[in-house]
Amino acid sequence: MALTPLNALHGFLAVARHRGFAPAASMLGVSPSALSQAVRQLEERLGVTLLTRTSRSVALTDAGRRLLENAGPAIDQALDALKTASAQPGEVTGRVRLSVPSIAIPLVIAPLLPRFHARHPKVEVEVRVEDRFVDIVAEELDAGIRLSESIERDMVQVRLFESCRFVVVAAPAYLARRGTPETPKDLLSHDCICIRSTTTGGLYQWELERGQQTWRIPVRGPIVTNDGALMLEMAEAGMGLMYAFEPTLAEQLRRGTLKVVLEPFAPVVPGLFLYFPSRAQVSPALRAFVDIAREAAAERKLPTPRDAAVPAGPRKPRKR
Repeated sequence: MALTPLNALHGFLAVARHRGFAPAASMLGVSPSALSQAVRQLEERLGVTLLTRTSRSVALTDAGRRLLENAGPAIDQALDALKTASAQPGEVTGRVRLSVPSIAIPLVIAPLLPRFHARHPKVEVEVRVEDRFVDIVAEELDAGIRLSESIERDMVQVRLFESCRFVVVAAPAYLARRGTPETPKDLLSHDCICIRSTTTGGLYQWELERGQQTWRIPVRGPIVTNDGALMLEMAEAGMGLMYAFEPTLAEQLRRGTLKVVLEPFAPVVPGLFLYFPSRAQVSPALRAFVDIAREAAAERKLPTPRDAAVPAGPRKPRKR
């Protein structure tokens, strides 16, 4: 990396956004040591510390946060302008930055990205997979994907996936050993694979409902994690009951390695939605992504595929 001020600034922005030198260096195509040297020279030039470094992570200082907020949009605009200058007439260029929960990867993102890239190969899509709840405006993201009930009311929403249930499941071996729960309160006497909330840090209380009655059960068990893949493996191994978004379990339910219990109490949620600020000026790249997302949703014959047609709904506590 040539150690010019603009390159150093670009490198700093990459580190700040990727929260580390290694992923930022990989994105820029340089070595982590060269990137670190560039950022240090920028700090020396400015006379301030921009990043607090430890052996495992980096964090923005107040000066670094101000630089990210003030310079980030301008650098992005300049980079987009360079891409636009080399584009053919009518060709879409630019970048789309998304915040996506892990459950949306197999259901939405994995099928959608190849189609989008084939149609718009000069648009870069950055996907941040994180189950915490993100302020996409504050973190300079273009859009996000979430359950409708978790989206602020002033956001535009585009339906991507149909209404589905959250279900409690278990391996046949576990049910043979411990019996089958019949009511939500029975969960209190069962081993459950507990979910550590990435938003609050607390243990997530499983939410169940039947008619107008709702339950929030403070389950306990031998395993606590925030990783969906680990929960799934442990449930199939018979370690306990699991609470999950039903479409993510389709293969296990088909094979019979997991079975739904407490089915009359499974809550239904409106589905997954792409969302973005209603007052923001939508870039050509984001508009192209929205159009193809809507196209894919229409092929699934989803109800109400148009923008802003689905109300945000009640603010339930299913925010883990």
